[in-house]
Amino acid sequence: MAEADQDQNSIFAPNYDSAVTDRSKLGEFAKIAAKDGTLLEKVEISVSEQEKRQGASAMGMKDQYTVYLVETRTRDDSKGVSEAGPTALWRRYSEFELLRNYLVVAYAHVVVPPLPEKRMTIMWQQLTTVDNFDADFIERRRVGLEGFLQRVASHPAMCAEQIFHGFLEQEDGWKESVLATGFQAKQDSRLKSLNAQFRLKKPDRQFEELKNYATDLQSNITTLLKTRAKLADRLYGIHKIHGNYGRVFSEWSGIEQEMGDGLQSAGHFMDAYKDYIDDFLSEEEQIADQLKEYIYFAESLKNVCRKQEVLQYELERAEENLASRSLQRDQILGTAPTKAFSLRSMRSKIFGPESQEAKDAQVKLLEDQIEEGEETVTKATKEVESFMEKALTEVDRFKKQRMVDLKEIFINYAILQIKISKRGITTWNSTRDCFLKM
Repeated sequence: MAEADQDQNSIFAPNYDSAVTDRSKLGEFAKIAAKDGTLLEKVEISVSEQEKRQGASAMGMKDQYTVYLVETRTRDDSKGVSEAGPTALWRRYSEFELLRNYLVVAYAHVVVPPLPEKRMTIMWQQLTTVDNFDADFIERRRVGLEGFLQRVASHPAMCAEQIFHGFLEQEDGWKESVLATGFQAKQDSRLKSLNAQFRLKKPDRQFEELKNYATDLQSNITTLLKTRAKLADRLYGIHKIHGNYGRVFSEWSGIEQEMGDGLQSAGHFMDAYKDYIDDFLSEEEQIADQLKEYIYFAESLKNVCRKQEVLQYELERAEENLASRSLQRDQILGTAPTKAFSLRSMRSKIFGPESQEAKDAQVKLLEDQIEEGEETVTKATKEVESFMEKALTEVDRFKKQRMVDLKEIFINYAILQIKISKRGITTWNSTRDCFLKM
């Protein structure tokens, strides 16, 4: 297992002496940031534009897709490195996915930030017919992709990752450099994770609690978002139906001389009441997207727990294998009871007892296997302990960030509802004044 750790470090750990990194200004910033901060403190990272493009698919058909302009520039107060000019390059959503998939494998102990959803879910009724190329949806995804890059850049370990720097700077050959790391071969399969989950004999209590917490977090946020979607739909309908007031007042004003001006003005205010809800609900959707991000953060937390289960299961298998070899040796030596109907006893009855020379050879082979098994168990134990220590540190970091983010989201949502209510009160006060002047 230690050798596996060493191999993994040689592939995934940041290497500031490589030729690629020497050409990377971000590499210089990362080395300085590692001492007293993160890359995001030295470099501004933004996804500033989006653009729809069309190309040919593998079947020769037209393929529409969206690209996003990723820009990086040095912050004005950054010191200690040579000046780096701004960089800008276009990335597809699939390239963001490749970056994140790599980070999930390379930093299995980290609650890796999620990407914005590829297709819209848990939305209010007015948006159910919007496709994935809708301008508002693409804009919301752009904001989410920018947030993803900034979260990675603010992480003390991931911000120093060469593959991440390449994503920000390397326009050609970046995808090939990611695949060349062989990270996909190191990725735990879904079957392997399920096998570990159901066959694990001694699950760790802390990680079991974390997994349950992640499930509850997803459930609570999903319920909250569904409730919000129903409220938004009803609120939208209530405001829009006020347009009938506006139409009636405007028509009525045409047949009234003394009350005409007042009714006409009241109709204008009702029309405004009907229209302003669109902007408010658009702002509310952005807040909902921020909350929705934590559904996927919870899935990232589950991924960390699954990795711990896989490592723990591999340790248990190594321990079982060692115990089996030790028992076989002791049975040959006569220091442990032999099963009445074991394969060894049946063979002895059929072919006669084994010679001492054959027994010594078997004992020697088993002792070699036991020695190797002991080393495997020791390495596996260290790997599990190391992973758990790093993972729990990352979980604490995630919890602190979660508290800050969710607090801000809930406050912003409450402030928005207050703004909507105040706008309604102002509109009705103005409408009342129109009636008073009649």
